[in-house]
Amino acid sequence: MRVLGLDCGSRYVKMVILEDGHVTYKHQVSTVSFYKDYCVSGDTLTFKSYLISETPFDAIYTTGYGRNHMAFSGSTAVNELKAHAWGALYKSNHKDFILLDIGGQDVKVIRVEKGLLTDLELNEKCAASCGRYLENMANVLDVPLDEMSSYHENPVHLNATCAVFSESELIGQLARGADMHSLYAGVNHSLYNRLKPMLAAFKGKTLLLSGGVSHNQAIIHYLKADYDEVIVLDDPSFNGALGCAIYGLKQLSKEGIPCSR
Repeated sequence: MRVLGLDCGSRYVKMVILEDGHVTYKHQVSTVSFYKDYCVSGDTLTFKSYLISETPFDAIYTTGYGRNHMAFSGSTAVNELKAHAWGALYKSNHKDFILLDIGGQDVKVIRVEKGLLTDLELNEKCAASCGRYLENMANVLDVPLDEMSSYHENPVHLNATCAVFSESELIGQLARGADMHSLYAGVNHSLYNRLKPMLAAFKGKTLLLSGGVSHNQAIIHYLKADYDEVIVLDDPSFNGALGCAIYGLKQLSKEGIPCSR
């Protein structure tokens, strides 16, 4: 069986093909490019799946912001929290964990116990705790995001809880001559401080990370103080798309989540 999973996020669209339980294709494009190059406009948007593969799919499953806005032929929308939980179960050897997914414009915290999703929290109202905040701050500081993400020591304290006001505060710190590396660390630590209230209700030993911000080494460093084990999932940006495809195979086979990689 051949299934395509799509995670239509706010910044990027991730695509994963599963064939008989094995990942055979992964690709990521910007959300703007996806709608321009992979879709046909009309009364509804239609996905040109042949651009990914000329061989038809047994099923197409979508999650993320765009899951209900596309007219995919024969497609099915999947709840993104469930998709991310299935992706994490597939990728990890754990059945009990907390999953933290930090995307471009939202944050998801999911508790999985004995392989089942038992609790969750979603923040999609404030960009100050998301990946877009880090991108904006890196632009203000004129530093590559990857470079800024590596600093965690001696963080400058940033008080603003709003992403817009944080930019003004950051510029003020620059004008006062704050050390650049401490400013980089301050941006990372301010994001961590916004995540802490969400994570406070999710006690556990093992934290799994997915989403683009999982590549931020400073965030990982801070989180290690709160959990016995912090694990970044393989290809963390593709976790939601993978979970969609797994759900598709599960529905088609009726045999549960496939375990082969």
